[in-house]
Amino acid sequence: MNANHAAPGPDEYLSDDGGEVWSLSWYDRPTPPEGTPHGSAGVCVTESGEIVLISQDGSEWDFPGGKPEGAESWEQTMRREVLEEACATVISASLLGFARAVCKVGANPGRVIVRSFWRADVKLLAWEPQFETKHRRLVWPEETLAHTPQWFEPIYRQVLQAAGFGARL
Repeated sequence: MNANHAAPGPDEYLSDDGGEVWSLSWYDRPTPPEGTPHGSAGVCVTESGEIVLISQDGSEWDFPGGKPEGAESWEQTMRREVLEEACATVISASLLGFARAVCKVGANPGRVIVRSFWRADVKLLAWEPQFETKHRRLVWPEETLAHTPQWFEPIYRQVLQAAGFGARL
């Protein structure tokens, strides 16, 4: 099989995101699975070991991330988004893998999107939000899943395990 064609991931999860049903899969390998690149996100870890979460409204929290601009690589996208959304500089980064989502029911049935996930050790800068993100918080790894989107929990659990926090979940 061509390395760019996705074999089924070890687990597939059906998830409902407000009326859209998605099939989610995790791929912990350096080659992205088949699908449209949909950006990058970082599990941003501070020097004290806390994880950075961001929010637009102060109630829904997530990892910093977003879509590429121009010809950015997966890593360049993650680094820019972390700076823009979390006001943090990436000191070091390692690719954890890719999440692949297939829309089963909703506005775009059959749409396949892929997002890379990174462990990013970061240095926090002064909190001066300039883009869509209005809030930043720090949580301990074992608290992270209680604050992130529940419809994406099976993938985020695997992301956190790949980032080295499995024993703390």
